[in-house]
Amino acid sequence: MRRKRRPKAEPQDERPEVVGFLGVGLDTDGHRRVTRAEHFLIVGGSAATHEQMQETAVKFGEALDKAGKRLKDVTPQEAAELLRDAHRGGDA
Repeated sequence: MRRKRRPKAEPQDERPEVVGFLGVGLDTDGHRRVTRAEHFLIVGGSAATHEQMQETAVKFGEALDKAGKRLKDVTPQEAAELLRDAHRGGDA
C-alpha cells in the first residue's frame, strides 16, 4: 500500500524565536524543586544548584530589562549570550 506524502510545510517568513528556557539540575539531595519564572522553568537539583539557576534566571530578566527588550525581540544568539552572561554573574 502506498503512503500519502505530507504536503511540504510552507516556508515561514518569521525568524526563529526563543520562547523560554528549561533549567534541569542533575544533582540531588532528595528534595523535589520546581521554580516557574517569566522565561524559565527550573526543575531538580540540590538546594545550591537550584538557587544558582534561580539567580541566573533573575539576572537574565534584569539584562533583558536593561536592554529594553522582551525575549521575543532578541535573536536566539542574543538570548544565548544574555544567558551566558547571566550565568557568569552579569556584568562580567
